[in-house]
Amino acid sequence: MTSSWCQRHFVQSVMCNSSHTGERPRARQLKLANIGTLPKRPLDVDFIVDIIKLTMRTQRPAPKDPKEAALRAAGALHPHPTHVTDELFMRAAFFDRRDRVQVKYEMLRARDVDGRRISEVARAFGTSRQALYAAAATFQAQGILGLLPRSRGPKRAHKCTDEILDFAEQWRAEETPKERNVVDAIRDRFGVAIHPRSLQRALARRAKKDGRNGARRA
Repeated sequence: MTSSWCQRHFVQSVMCNSSHTGERPRARQLKLANIGTLPKRPLDVDFIVDIIKLTMRTQRPAPKDPKEAALRAAGALHPHPTHVTDELFMRAAFFDRRDRVQVKYEMLRARDVDGRRISEVARAFGTSRQALYAAAATFQAQGILGLLPRSRGPKRAHKCTDEILDFAEQWRAEETPKERNVVDAIRDRFGVAIHPRSLQRALARRAKKDGRNGARRA
């Protein structure tokens, strides 16, 4: 079997197979009548690679997980699922670390029903003690609805309402100041995402404004 025979029949096979893929590879543009006139030279590596590329079917992307897409659309997709290391989420597929609402609920159950220590629960569920306290307060006041994600709202400074600033000041007065933990607590309590620097500037503006008002009253 000669190399010219292999080349001629290989191209015929390529053209036959490509007709079923809907593709138009370069080899298909050759006419069958001209197959016998191809240069009689050994198949080189570049030619073989070119033929393989032209005959490969288009790979379809893997279908997206519908649950993950739904959680993302609802704003309930956990931003850091790998931080949740609780044994419950590691051993059973029913418990999905991506579901932020489920993670919060099981976190509160671990503390209130199982009686586990707060520091242990916070570590196992990848959150802070302050965020756990905030989630517990919301759950006590609103039930499971309090764990549902809320609209993120505008991305401007007026997200820092007086209620949120009051909460932040009270939290900072009671706990060691850690801006990112304050932001986590605000997100869990009010469902609002605020950048730490934005919160810091809002608190500074408020303090400056209160100082001016106090001077005027004096």
